[in-house]
Amino acid sequence: MRVQTRHVIYVQGYDPRGLAQYYRMFRTELRKFGRLYQFATTISRPHSRTDDEITSWSIETSTGDISGPGWTTRTNYDFLRFEDFIQSDLAAPIWRIVLQAVWIYLRLVAHGTIARFWKANWRFATFITWPHIILLLEATACAAIGFGVSSGLDAIGAPVLLGWIAGAATFAALLWAALRTFENQTYVLYLLCDTIWTWQFAHRQRPEWDARIDRFARYLTEVAARSEADEIVIVGHSSGSFLAAEMLARALNLDPALGRHGPRLLLLTLGGNFPIIGFHRAAGDFRDHLRRLAIEPSVDWIDCQARKDVMNFFQFDPITAHGVEVGDTRRNPTIVPVRFREIIRPARYNAFRWQFFRVHFQFVMANERPHAYDFFMIVCGPIPLRERMARPAAALAIATATDSASREKAWTELVSPVYCGAAAAVDLSSSMEPLVRRRG
Repeated sequence: MRVQTRHVIYVQGYDPRGLAQYYRMFRTELRKFGRLYQFATTISRPHSRTDDEITSWSIETSTGDISGPGWTTRTNYDFLRFEDFIQSDLAAPIWRIVLQAVWIYLRLVAHGTIARFWKANWRFATFITWPHIILLLEATACAAIGFGVSSGLDAIGAPVLLGWIAGAATFAALLWAALRTFENQTYVLYLLCDTIWTWQFAHRQRPEWDARIDRFARYLTEVAARSEADEIVIVGHSSGSFLAAEMLARALNLDPALGRHGPRLLLLTLGGNFPIIGFHRAAGDFRDHLRRLAIEPSVDWIDCQARKDVMNFFQFDPITAHGVEVGDTRRNPTIVPVRFREIIRPARYNAFRWQFFRVHFQFVMANERPHAYDFFMIVCGPIPLRERMARPAAALAIATATDSASREKAWTELVSPVYCGAAAAVDLSSSMEPLVRRRG
């Protein structure tokens, strides 16, 4: 029952900061995790394969007392990388990014995709529309100044053509400067690139992404074949959620017995945004992959969602909302609502809740308060993920118990058989979140 070794495969989302920033964050948050629970933690330096597509490190976590109720867990952690593709997207000329993104957004509106986003989760629909609103406001202000320049030249008798050329040049230069100057505050260019990428990926117009995911799928089959870990946990955060699902489904196509002849295999999706791919009419193969995962008996899929995260779909069933019907054969995913209010200190919560990117990343950061949902306990702790989600109170008691008797009692509670699947909704909160909707 107790996990002594674990293999985590983390699938990067659409984040241009990539490995360097993630490893620094992981190392910092691991220290916070150790201080919160009074655990001893060590982490190795990262090392990359020759192709620089996968970087790995190892973590050792223990209570510091390995006798009696103490434990030690060793984790091999793989970081699957896409930042070279993402940085290339962001390096494109601004005019190309803007024109592509606006054209794609208009098509999303015309095809009814934005309306489907709105029906599934109005907060996410607002979020995906927000950069276009900011772009429109900036363009309007720049156009007004450009018109003023043109009118001024006309007033002093300059040729009409010169006035229009000067006005247009002023508009273009100011809009370029505004997008560059305020990018760190608005993230408009980054979010526009994200929109372009998801559209292209859904329409299978990014063959380099597909080729790398296929290589990662083969790597997963190799890990499952040779690993001696107690469990393999595939983690996808944000857009990494649908990339992780894609990778796992493709790995199952390569080896249908993937989860039957090796360690226990689990998919953990955090703050997912599956509809940003799956709601496109062209994404039939992606919906087929969701169908495969929904009925796969050798895989446990846990999908964690948070109301306060505007970048994920809360109260969302990623199977039925995509029109995928599998009847009684369905066993995945188990949907887990997470309340960030309960893992962030009350004194900081009111400020925290309005920092949208910070909220989104809380899924993969250390808790400020002990709680049944704890990313680093999932990654580094001794409790298997399936049992952790099925017995959250016992899992928390194991981490926080001050005496061995209470801790051993909690371990005993974890022994009884558990079942995760059939779109179950697991509550980790002290106050109940509404159950997941069956339709988006």
